[in-house]
Amino acid sequence: MRKTLTIFLLFASLLTGCLPIAPAVIPATSTETSVPPTQTIATTPWWNDSVFYEIFVRSFNDSNGDGIGDFNGITQKLNYLQNLGVTGLWLMPINPSPSYHGYDVTDYYNANPQYGTMDDFKNLLREAHKRGIKIIIDLVINHTSDQHPWFKSAKKDPNSPYRDWYIWSLTDPKYVGPWGERVWHPSPTGYYYGIFESSMPDLNYNNPAVTQEIERVIKFWLTDVGIDGFRMDAIKHLVEEGVKQQNTESTHLWLKNNFYPTYKAANPNALAVGELSGDSINIIARYVQGKQFDLAFNFPLAISFLDAASTGGPFLAIDTLNLSEKVLPDRQYATFLTNHDQNRVMSVLNGDANKAKVAAALLLTSPGTPFIYYGEEIGQQGKKPDEDIRLPMQWSADANAGFTTGRPWRAPFANYQTANVAAQQNDPNSLLSLYKSLIRLRADHSALRTGGILLPDTASTGLFASLRFNDQEAVLVLVNLSDISLSDYSLTLDKSSLPAGTHQLSMLLGADSNASFTINADGGFSNFKPLSEIPPYAINIYQLNP
Repeated sequence: MRKTLTIFLLFASLLTGCLPIAPAVIPATSTETSVPPTQTIATTPWWNDSVFYEIFVRSFNDSNGDGIGDFNGITQKLNYLQNLGVTGLWLMPINPSPSYHGYDVTDYYNANPQYGTMDDFKNLLREAHKRGIKIIIDLVINHTSDQHPWFKSAKKDPNSPYRDWYIWSLTDPKYVGPWGERVWHPSPTGYYYGIFESSMPDLNYNNPAVTQEIERVIKFWLTDVGIDGFRMDAIKHLVEEGVKQQNTESTHLWLKNNFYPTYKAANPNALAVGELSGDSINIIARYVQGKQFDLAFNFPLAISFLDAASTGGPFLAIDTLNLSEKVLPDRQYATFLTNHDQNRVMSVLNGDANKAKVAAALLLTSPGTPFIYYGEEIGQQGKKPDEDIRLPMQWSADANAGFTTGRPWRAPFANYQTANVAAQQNDPNSLLSLYKSLIRLRADHSALRTGGILLPDTASTGLFASLRFNDQEAVLVLVNLSDISLSDYSLTLDKSSLPAGTHQLSMLLGADSNASFTINADGGFSNFKPLSEIPPYAINIYQLNP
C-alpha cells in the first residue's frame, strides 16, 4: 500500500530562514497557517531520528532473582526493545546511592552495586550498540547525597577542603524554595542549602573546583565508559543567585561556558537533554539556544497531548504545537506523555485503552524526539506515591509479572495478569502493537521524524489533523479524539507554502481512502474530506502522492 516516495522539491524552500521568538501568550487557533521557517542545520543530529525509552533499572528486569532489576536484566530484553523499534535508552540514575531511586549520588565514578558491576554496564552498552541502540544516563549534578564522602567531610569539619563544595551559612537565612519548601538545613557546623531536601545538599558552582570535578565526571562517562549522552536532572536549579533559585543567568552561563564545551569536546555527537519541569516554552527555548544543551523536555506539549486524549478536544495541543514551532529552534525538543515523576498515562486516562492509543498517536506523529516511559506501551498503570509509578515492568501473567523469580523490591500493579507484554505482543489490536506500528512508520518516513508541521482546521471539536512534510514527502495524520463517529468535518488550510497541484492519498495506517484534493496557488485547500466517516478513536495516516 505504500507507494514510491515522491520528492517534494518545493518543500525544500520551507526549511530555510530563522525562527522568530513568539510572545509567551499562546496564540489563538487560526485556519490561516503559514509554514514557519526553520534554521538550516548541516547534518541532522542522530537524536532527531531516534525514539527513546526511559528505564528505571530497579524495575525493568531482574536477571539474578534478588528482586531488583539490573544491567544484565536490561541486556536480556534488548531484543524486545529492538523489536519495539526504539533506538535510544535513557537509564534513570545508575550511580551508587543510599535511596531506592538513585537521585542522591555517593560516587560519580561507579555503578550502583545493586544493579551490577561496571563490567555489566559496559556489556549492556556494547550489546545495545550492536543493535543500533544508544544509551544516555541521568546526570545528577545539582546535588549529591548527604552520604557522599565530600559532604560528610564538609559537614564534619568547617576547615575541610570540601567545605566550599557546598553552600553554607552560619545562621539560617530563612527564605524558602520555589514551591515553599525549606531549603536551609541545620547541622552541627552550620546551615547548608539543599533545594530538594536535607539528604540532598546542593553543590556550589561558584567554586571552580566543583566545576572542574564535574567536568572530569562528564569526560569519564563519555570517554572512558563510552555512553552516548546525559539526561540533565533538575538543571534549572544548578546555580543559585540568592533567593532566585531557578533559571538564573548564572545557570545559563555555566551551561554555555562550562558544560556544553566539556561534553562536546569529549564527544561531539553526545546528547544532553534537560529537564525543565513546570516551565513555559519560552523559558525552555533559552536552554536550547546559544549552545547550552541539545534538547529540552517539552512539558507544556506533554500536558497538551494528555489533555487532548482525556477531553477529546485538540485545541490545546494545536496551540502548543504552533507555539513550539515558532519558539523552539530546529525542533530541538524532547516529547513525552508522562515520566517517572508523574502519574502514569493509563491511570491519568482512567484505564481507557482507546484514549491511550490516541495519546500515543499524537506523541509519535508530532515533531520532536519522543521518549516513552517503560511500560507505557502496554498501558501499565500507577499513581503516586513515586514508588507506585515506578513499579516492576509487566512482562507476563507469571508470578511477579515475570519481572523476577525472587521477591520483588515492590509488588507489581494488580492488573499484571491481563496487562502485560506476553498478552499483547501477538494481538494486532493491542496498545503494544499500535506503538510498534507508529514507531515503525516514524522510522520509515523522515517527514514524521524531522519534518515541518501544518495544522489544518477540521471544522470539528473532536478531530486532530496535521500535515508533516519535508523535501522528500508529506504525510497527513487524522486522529479522532472523541468517542463518537465524525462525519460532519472537513479540512481547510487557508494559506501555506505547499506546492500547488492535485494529490492522492496512500494509506499508511488505518482506513483506505481513494480521495484526492487540490492545493491551490496560495498553498491552501478547503472542504477536503478524506473519509465519509471517521470512527471513534480512529487513527488514520496517509502519504500524499501527486
